[in-house]
Amino acid sequence: MARMTFIDKDGTRHEVEAAEGLSVLEIAHRNKIDLEGACEGSLACSTCHVVVAPEWYGKLSEASEDEEDMLDLAFGLSQTSRLGCQIIMSKELDGLVVTLPAATRNMMVDKG
Repeated sequence: MARMTFIDKDGTRHEVEAAEGLSVLEIAHRNKIDLEGACEGSLACSTCHVVVAPEWYGKLSEASEDEEDMLDLAFGLSQTSRLGCQIIMSKELDGLVVTLPAATRNMMVDKG
């Protein structure tokens, strides 16, 4: 089983088991990591925004146009930002490190 590390907003590191074929969002939820995912991975929000460690960013598949559009809505966007629902764990990503942003912007909340 692969492993990955989530770094909280406060800098706390959480190394967790990461089954191949699961998304970073699913791995976070299985390990009680505070990564929202308001649209449940349907690529309709940016609440699973993570900042990928620079040394890992180049190992990811390229972001789709739909993911890029959603990332434009993310709070605290960086050059290595991705959506956790779009990063699928594989052997090549064993050891992946992602940081949770300081805040998220949930456009799916009912404002009425």
